[in-house]
Amino acid sequence: MTTLNIVILAAGRGQRMHSDKPKVLHCLAGRPLLQHVLDTAVQFGTGITCVVYGHGGEAVPQAMAQYEANFVLQEPQLGTGHAVQQALRHLNDDSFTLVLYGDVPLIQLGTLEKMLVTQPALTLLTIHLDNPTGYGRIVRDSAGNVKCIVEEKDATAEQRAIHEVNTGILVAPTHLLRNWLSKLRNENSQFEYYLTDIVGMAVMQGVAVHTVQPAHAWEVAGVNSKAQLAELERIWQHEQAHQLLVKGVTLADPARLDVRGKLVCERDVEIDVGCIFEGDVYLGNGVRVGAYSVIKNTRIGTNTYIEPFSHIDQVKIGDNCRIGPYARLRPGSKLHNEVHIGNFVEVKNSEIAASSKANHLSYIGDSSVGSRVNIGAGTITCNYDGANKHRTIIEDDVFIGSNTQLVAPVKIGRGATIGAGSTITSDAPEGELTLSRAKQITLPGWRRPRKKNNMP
Repeated sequence: MTTLNIVILAAGRGQRMHSDKPKVLHCLAGRPLLQHVLDTAVQFGTGITCVVYGHGGEAVPQAMAQYEANFVLQEPQLGTGHAVQQALRHLNDDSFTLVLYGDVPLIQLGTLEKMLVTQPALTLLTIHLDNPTGYGRIVRDSAGNVKCIVEEKDATAEQRAIHEVNTGILVAPTHLLRNWLSKLRNENSQFEYYLTDIVGMAVMQGVAVHTVQPAHAWEVAGVNSKAQLAELERIWQHEQAHQLLVKGVTLADPARLDVRGKLVCERDVEIDVGCIFEGDVYLGNGVRVGAYSVIKNTRIGTNTYIEPFSHIDQVKIGDNCRIGPYARLRPGSKLHNEVHIGNFVEVKNSEIAASSKANHLSYIGDSSVGSRVNIGAGTITCNYDGANKHRTIIEDDVFIGSNTQLVAPVKIGRGATIGAGSTITSDAPEGELTLSRAKQITLPGWRRPRKKNNMP
């Protein structure tokens, strides 16, 4: 199989973004625009991936350092043809080269696969637009063959009336691309080296020029402003919602859902309005997610109910659990089956075994909690001594009274009861009542302070 190299053009300034951040590092669906394109390249390319960057300096390669790609600086920026020229030294002639764009984030694998079917040739991805303003026009001869691409600023009135436009995405044999790029001239209104000029060269040499159209118009939508970014975000979220609905997920309002990663839903999942899913999220059969919950990199078991306004990040949750409302589950936590975490309860880096409950206003950090434990309202694990974190161990069948502080490291034995209002600094024995309180006293004759009368 012939190697497919991918060159991603990502050097643009993004002046209309009105930002110091390089345009390709602005986020869509929770990921930088360029990351979307690189994720597609990882799945599709079989050879070298080159990212041509410019504005923003080293911010682009630093932000994408996790990818095995060659980052090539284009300085100065002299057009798209000049940009591809910078990547040629990394590419072998015995290959094909696919050109993508860092600010066109949603191109799909299926569309790119259609472009490869036409090889060997020069293949362009084109689209018909009702309003082609701003795009280069595809000029064909009377037989329908592609003659050239004319940029709008250089087009005649007749050419501007053409509705088939160039998306910029193309694939060609690398040795032909190298030859064409060496002949580019900047004799145009922008004094730039246009990549599109290679089309006319291919036609003159008798090389076949094919065109392919994307399955969806949004695949080739570019981002040049914050308004376009916001518009594309909504288009993509609508597509995500549609796919979930097709698979049987119940969405209270498809227009009020944000998927910023990968969301996998089993049967009979219900999602209320305003929910955000980030990273990799799995929802098992019968899971219900209440309104305005935020769930990130989490796996949730069968028939668990996430009540409204809950925040969950990097957690494993078992079956038949009830979380929230207003609960916060932080990274490193694991909840077994039938666990209840209630309102304004925070759990961090802790494991809670089956059928345990913390229903109100508590903090459970760096803890191991056994089965059938009841943690009363206002309980906290004091896990941090100002320099180091320490662990709290609560064994099975423990009852912890309200407003208790467990000062780690500490162990509460199986079946123990901790009296309300206690501060526990030493291990509590199994099966016993342990409490720690100051002596209660009453002061006869004491009166509450009264507000002073501030008369002049």
